[in-house]
Amino acid sequence: MRNAGRTTALGIQHVLAMYAGAVIVPLIVGEAIGLNSVQLTYLVSIDILMCGVATILQIMNNRFFGIGLPVVLGCTFTAVGPMIAIGGEFGISAIYGAIIVSGLFVIGISRYFGMLVRFFPPVVTGTVVTIIGITLIPVAINNAGGGLGASNFGSMTNISLAFGTLLFIILLYKFSTGFVRAISILLGLLAGSIAALFLGIVDFAPVNEASVFHMVKPFYFGLPTFEWSAILTMILVAIVSLVESTGVYFALGDICERKLKKDDLAKGYRAEGIAVLLGGIFNAFPYTTFSQNVGLVQMSGVKSRRVILVTGIMLITLGFVPKIAALTTIIPTSVLGGAMIAMFGMVISQGIKMLSETFTSSQENPMIIACSIGIGLGVTVAPELFANLPKSLQMFTSNGIVAGSLTAIALNIVFNIIPSAKTEQTNLAEQEV
Repeated sequence: MRNAGRTTALGIQHVLAMYAGAVIVPLIVGEAIGLNSVQLTYLVSIDILMCGVATILQIMNNRFFGIGLPVVLGCTFTAVGPMIAIGGEFGISAIYGAIIVSGLFVIGISRYFGMLVRFFPPVVTGTVVTIIGITLIPVAINNAGGGLGASNFGSMTNISLAFGTLLFIILLYKFSTGFVRAISILLGLLAGSIAALFLGIVDFAPVNEASVFHMVKPFYFGLPTFEWSAILTMILVAIVSLVESTGVYFALGDICERKLKKDDLAKGYRAEGIAVLLGGIFNAFPYTTFSQNVGLVQMSGVKSRRVILVTGIMLITLGFVPKIAALTTIIPTSVLGGAMIAMFGMVISQGIKMLSETFTSSQENPMIIACSIGIGLGVTVAPELFANLPKSLQMFTSNGIVAGSLTAIALNIVFNIIPSAKTEQTNLAEQEV
């Protein structure tokens, strides 16, 4: 009984560590594409449920899928900006069409992805993550003001709540350690919402209207549609997620003292692809490994997959209870915006961290980074720049994330993969010696 209680407590701790990340993606995307409170509640519910399904798929270890490590999966922040852009241009159905195809793509390349990694070194993945973070900041700032188009946009109430929430998160991050620091975003959202409650601007109607239990439905938001530019965008997001997941797999393998083989990685990638595919079918999101839960495994010293199984079951159970999901939808937009400044800023800082070692490893890398971020940000600011190009080319140039990512991939091939004349001369000189 004591072991069961300890396992449950550890499972709850893992849920809390990833909960803010799990719910904030559907909240941000749902609000950005104009979903109503009922739709938003469903979106959060199904997302929590699918986080549990994705986690259980990954901790399994059969012949076809599952890395078999104590890993927790949640929504990837890398997909937030692209999904908002796709939803704004093509509608929500195109988001899920692109997610479904990207899931099938990941399943298809899972066996071979190890060979493709050379095309996605830190200079490429770091650049992509940095571009995505930069393009997300305007979303955070608009929400901090109360939401784009809000009648009270930029009011002192909204500004106070947004930056009060941000300040609370910063103070927690500064003066706490371990688990409290790991859930600082969640605690910040809670504190900001309590402050908003005292100001009388929290509406509990969505919670009152939400049912206690519901059944999930495939294609809840309608049948998916397929747009080439949207599909290409989500495939790039999936590749970046796979690269990030690879790092998490090796980190967990080291913690668990298990040497990972090529087949283990392939099964891990395949489980992630299945999770993304199911996310598209059930109108959830792309999933990736959550590094904050790896920190918990290391901190607690408990490496049992049983704990993560309990975490997955808890997430699935929560997903069937809309009233719990509805609680997250009443967070005021300005409070959400304050937390988003920290979270999206962390996305940028993660990208910079990934890029930091690339500056000294190659003289050409700064040029790759400069051109890629410049083009990615430029297209985001002025998307009409390539409006006169043929439609077949616009799928590569209409989205800043796609344009910047493809630039990084192409320049990395030119500078770091194709042998340069200087390298060939050096090799010839060495052979002569």
